[in-house]
Amino acid sequence: MGQAQWTEVDAFLASLLAGEDEILAEATAAAQRAGLPPISVSPAQGMLLYLLAKTLGAKRVLEIGTLGGYSAIWMARALPKHGHLVSLEYNPRHAEVASANIARAGLVGIVEIRVGAAAETLPKLAGESNEPFDMVFIDADKGGYPGYLDWALDLTRKGGLIVADNVVRGGAVADGLSRDPNVQGVRSYLQKVAADPRLEGTVMQTVGVKGYDGLSIARVVD
Repeated sequence: MGQAQWTEVDAFLASLLAGEDEILAEATAAAQRAGLPPISVSPAQGMLLYLLAKTLGAKRVLEIGTLGGYSAIWMARALPKHGHLVSLEYNPRHAEVASANIARAGLVGIVEIRVGAAAETLPKLAGESNEPFDMVFIDADKGGYPGYLDWALDLTRKGGLIVADNVVRGGAVADGLSRDPNVQGVRSYLQKVAADPRLEGTVMQTVGVKGYDGLSIARVVD
């Protein structure tokens, strides 16, 4: 068993259950044409994000790391008519591609993309007098994950979820001697989740078209 089989099974499950439509497929194609890195979530992972938001009855979602807007479309579709998804993106070119994909999906009134370093946009967001978020999805620079968790905790309601992608790093997360800043970032993130009494969480290891990795899912305790 290896990557070829993981990809084959992922494709089968996605075609059977994920329900990727032409808009989502075009979002992926547009990102590829624009030269964006192929690191967005898979269709199956997108459906998982949709189901988590839908099960929560989420009205407000925060995404850290927009890329081409693929995951934002999945989550925004889970929101009610007057829901709101704020997506933070560092790269203006990525934000431009994502904005076009969001518009094509008919989600302009729901999804708001803010451009800039999350270390700068998160404090501004926290300073606004808005209701807390029901769910936060973190899929950005791994070295920033520990800091993003701090902001996510400040911005998420009790009972809400904080989800972080790419935390297994092909198994490297278990290597305490790794000097890879991405591995160090996710290890620190997971250690903070484990140590914070405001959180209860787990990690789901995943294999599929995106290789071997995993998602951290943490709930803000009541």
